[in-house]
Amino acid sequence: MINEFLKLIRIKHWIKNIFVFVPIVFAHLLLNYHLLGKTIGIFFLFGFAASFIYIINDFYDREKDGNHPVKRFRPIASGKISNSTVVAVEVILLLLISLCIALFDFSLSAILIVGFYVLLNLAYTFFLKRIVIIDVMSIAVGYILRIYAGAFVINVPVSHWLIVTVLFLSFFLAAIKRRTEYLNRNDEATTRKVLSDYNIDLLNVMVIVSVTGVIISYILYTVSDKIYFAFHTYNFVFSSVFVFYGLFRYLFLTFSNRKGEDPIELFMKDGSSLLNLFFYFITVIFFIYY
Repeated sequence: MINEFLKLIRIKHWIKNIFVFVPIVFAHLLLNYHLLGKTIGIFFLFGFAASFIYIINDFYDREKDGNHPVKRFRPIASGKISNSTVVAVEVILLLLISLCIALFDFSLSAILIVGFYVLLNLAYTFFLKRIVIIDVMSIAVGYILRIYAGAFVINVPVSHWLIVTVLFLSFFLAAIKRRTEYLNRNDEATTRKVLSDYNIDLLNVMVIVSVTGVIISYILYTVSDKIYFAFHTYNFVFSSVFVFYGLFRYLFLTFSNRKGEDPIELFMKDGSSLLNLFFYFITVIFFIYY
């Protein structure tokens, strides 16, 4: 039952909330335990909010998911979780969201960001995911909101280059997701309606443009005056090596195996990607803090 509950709230997808830590790391405040505590709090707030939306999405799509070769194993689509349990879990999540807000005393700006995130994803669940290109952009905006929430909760500004980098990165992941779904589509019952408006050439262009945008904007960020004045070095640019490898490794995995519908699962199962992320994190911490 616990396993089904964890699947219901899709707890593995909480790793996406790691983006809320980006502002505190690059603001040189990671060792400020008060602000770190607030960032951890906003991490869990996004987690509970995302799980709340995931359950609504799964309940809304339960009949269609029941005909899908993979999604039919989801707790709601498979019937392993009853409707009354779904309602109870949603109430619990709302209580946890309220508890997070009360305990961590978030700024109004941070709360509004999370609120907008919830509204955006509700809109995505009910109609935005059926509109070509808008569906991909909606997914990408979710990552940007995490960055801003992480910044607002510790009251620090965010570099425009950093925002642009994350925007391109999130658009890249969303484009890869749609490309994989397009290639793996089989019949009308298991295919997203929006995929009929796409074609492989458009999706390939979206992937190429977004991955190029990530590379260029990240390099410009690492050599920007803000980075130099903050850390007194241009050596931060060498961290881009790990960014390049991570992007091309992900392209290799998705293009070779037609995987990428679930970026988190694909990433977590690839040892090379995990090792690369570890070395990137160590490099960033070294240049910023030492």
